Amino acid sequence: MDEAQVQFLAGPSTHKVFKPFSHLIIMKLPKKTKRFCPYCKKRTEQKVKQVSSGNKRGTLKRGGIERAKLRGKGRGIGNKGKWGSKPAVTKFKRKTKTTKKPQLLYTCSVCGKSKNQKKGKRTSKLVIE
Repeated sequence: MDEAQVQFLAGPSTHKVFKPFSHLIIMKLPKKTKRFCPYCKKRTEQKVKQVSSGNKRGTLKRGGIERAKLRGKGRGIGNKGKWGSKPAVTKFKRKTKTTKKPQLLYTCSVCGKSKNQKKGKRTSKLVIE
C-alpha cells in the first residue's frame, strides 16, 4: 500500500494546526483622510482620532451597581429583570471576546466639526499613522 491509500483508510487528520497570533487583527489608518462632511456638504480633509470607551461603574461609587441593589432598585412584585436571578452560565464558563470595535472620530479641517464613525470593524489593535 502506498501513502495515499494509508491516509484514505486512516481518515482525515484530527489534530489542529496551531497558528500563533492568528486571532490578532491589526488595523492601520492614516492620520488624515478625505471623506464627506455632512456639515459642509462636500468632501474635505479630516483628522482621525480614536475615542476611548467610557469607564465602568465603580463598586464603591455613589452610582455603583451593588449600591443600587441595596437601595432597592428593582425590588417589588413581578419580574426583577436585570436585578433578578443569577445567569444560567457562570461568568467563568462564558466565552469572552478578545477584540473590540474601535470608536473613531473624524474632525473636519474646514468647519472644525466632528462626526463619529457609523460602523467599526472588530480589531485587537488600532494604529493611526
